[in-house]
Amino acid sequence: MKKKILPIILLVICLCMYINLLGYKSNLYAQAVSSSAKRYVNPIGRTVGLKLYTNGVLVVGMSEIDGDNGNKYTPYSESGIKEGDMIKEINGQEISNTQELINIVNSSNGNEISIKYERNGELIYTSITPTKGRDGNYMLGLWVRDAAAGIGTLTYYEEATKTFAALGHGITDVDTGDLLNISNGELVTSQIVSIVKGVKGRVGEIRGIIDNGEKIGEIKSNTEIGVYGTVTNIDFINSIKQDELEVAERNEIKTGEATIICQLENDKVERYKIEIKKIYKNAKNNKCMLIEITDQNLISKTGGIIPGMSGTPIIQNNKFIGAITNVLLNSPTEGYAIFADMMMK
Repeated sequence: MKKKILPIILLVICLCMYINLLGYKSNLYAQAVSSSAKRYVNPIGRTVGLKLYTNGVLVVGMSEIDGDNGNKYTPYSESGIKEGDMIKEINGQEISNTQELINIVNSSNGNEISIKYERNGELIYTSITPTKGRDGNYMLGLWVRDAAAGIGTLTYYEEATKTFAALGHGITDVDTGDLLNISNGELVTSQIVSIVKGVKGRVGEIRGIIDNGEKIGEIKSNTEIGVYGTVTNIDFINSIKQDELEVAERNEIKTGEATIICQLENDKVERYKIEIKKIYKNAKNNKCMLIEITDQNLISKTGGIIPGMSGTPIIQNNKFIGAITNVLLNSPTEGYAIFADMMMK
């Protein structure tokens, strides 16, 4: 009997050890998942320039053409093309900038040209017969743009991936109001020229220049919740980055005091106090938190939140929790901010 019991006892012991081992491995796995879920970034808060180049040429308007015979023409009228459409090809030739379009239209000598354009992700084909204007050049009557530029705030640099994010919202075309569909772009240094204070009913702005700016990185995407890309000038980033902080989940954010990192003078980044008034945990857009500027020093300089501050990083309990995105027109000290976890996804 004893000979039969012993193997059973050994089997039970082995099973217990196996179960404990599984539990140990499970705990290790849970710790690894928890650890890998944490992300760290270097908040920046510095004003930068953004140069964006469209994937084709963007139609931003239409106008009549004064023909060389004194009559007025609208050659585009039957084409179906509208503001916001992106011209991709003419006569089968890819168009990447306005000069290419001008050259092809001029070389048509007034013959009908075929056009491929994009609207809401759909490719459409049409044709237009160019009109000869008073100056002898052939034209379509379309106003087009192939690039956009401006200044904003660099939110963070993620050292682990060598990537950056800026603005906390997308860049839209000034004429069409649509999110700009880009092929690529550049993040460059900028110089602040002046600051216009915001007042009730009228937003202010940070005025700056980006001519001859030093390249910081390459812009890869322009989205509804920010502009993203890869840092190429690591030395420059290392010279301006803040201490690395853990990225907070939205359920860690509390109403009450927080800090923003902001640049209002050239080569000078400072911290200012704000208050988080409301948190919208189920927000689907970049208006996730209602915030208020409480720092009188900042208010005296800007009047509150002004264009150019979009992307300003927000810190609470020594964690990166989000970035400023919008200002309330009738209350310039108040505005909205995006969650860090949303911006990083």
